[in-house]
Amino acid sequence: MAAYSLKERLDIAQSIAEQAGQMILKARDEQSFSRRYKAGDELVTDTDVAVDRFISDQLAAYFPDEDQLSEELSPEQALDASAPKLWVVDPIDGTVNFAQGLRHVAVSIGWVEDGVAKVGVVHAPFLQETFTGGQGLGAHCNQQVIQPSVASELSRSLVATGFPYQRAARDALLPRLAAVLANCRDIRRNGAAALDICDVACGRLDAYYESVSPWDFVAGWVIAREAGALVGHLCDVPEEVPEDLYAQHLLVSTPAIYSAMKALLLDADSRA
Repeated sequence: MAAYSLKERLDIAQSIAEQAGQMILKARDEQSFSRRYKAGDELVTDTDVAVDRFISDQLAAYFPDEDQLSEELSPEQALDASAPKLWVVDPIDGTVNFAQGLRHVAVSIGWVEDGVAKVGVVHAPFLQETFTGGQGLGAHCNQQVIQPSVASELSRSLVATGFPYQRAARDALLPRLAAVLANCRDIRRNGAAALDICDVACGRLDAYYESVSPWDFVAGWVIAREAGALVGHLCDVPEEVPEDLYAQHLLVSTPAIYSAMKALLLDADSRA
């Protein structure tokens, strides 16, 4: 098996993500996809499955001995972090946006070695943007270097978040939402976690918080960290799960407001 450098891995992942993006554009243009719901309330299209299969086959061709974790093909492995080399894939981040004709849609491909996320590609086909990041390689959007904003006050910070599909689980998040609306500039809910994280990485947003799944955040996590944003959690990470794979209570922000943003959200939790 070929020994690939991080840069080579990043280039391969980018090529695969951009090919997957062409599949997504074609499916949207032709409206050639069906819709169904999994777990009762989470939309999935057959394009999600087809793109996931394509990415899986491509990764297996290049990296036949490496494990994969993806939303549609192997979600049951979400907290099995024992693989020394692991590809983490979301074929369509923003499935609802894709099905509804909205533009915040992305292919997300990350690579984790021994529990450390080292490669990330987030490709947004409708926005014609490709975010990339690799450990020690910096972070880029369409090959241009990116960095987070210089926001230093919560009152002037634009924050993004998202909400779970289960309506009953949303009530617990309302205190955080109220706190952000009361103390920050405003809030955005774009419906694609990977792109929200990348928007923090490039300075369009100042902070992002949410609980998601590993495939939603791993690639963006690498990109944000390499860009110079701070990435972490609002809670303690279980010892058996690598921090770079633990998807609950994420916080990503420009460095100057990270501590204040974390304190704001935790205070909201304590008052709930």
